[in-house]
Amino acid sequence: MVDKGRKVEVVREPFDLNAAVELVSTPYAGGYVVFLGRVRKRSEGKEVIKLNYETYEEMAVAEMERIRKEAMERFPILDMLIWHRVGELEVGEDTILIIASGEHRGEAFDACRWAIDEVKHRVPVWKKEVREDGNFWIEGDKWIPEDYHGG
Repeated sequence: MVDKGRKVEVVREPFDLNAAVELVSTPYAGGYVVFLGRVRKRSEGKEVIKLNYETYEEMAVAEMERIRKEAMERFPILDMLIWHRVGELEVGEDTILIIASGEHRGEAFDACRWAIDEVKHRVPVWKKEVREDGNFWIEGDKWIPEDYHGG
């Protein structure tokens, strides 16, 4: 279960969006920007069956904490939440949630966009895409077939 007080979390169950927004709510915020990632049905023109996310949890949480701290320093936002799911996820299930709150919408949009890009590049979360044409580990922009052994 998600710790109701944690703004950075690796999560195994579906997100509670209301609880998440409440964690970054403040009477000073006039804008809340939510990025919600989901498992999509098509990738590279092929049908997706499901995704499997794995992580080195302690390292992932520490890096997401750093990203949150950097966002708070870099952008004039009031707060930020970053939650990432792990495990086997079906098409349509949520994968990542980032919420930025700010006095105005502009800084919240900028911070949220920056944070999702940083999470994708820096956080040790690995994705295996199970598709109609095989299983592929995805690392950055590289697609590695599950049965690949180097070479």
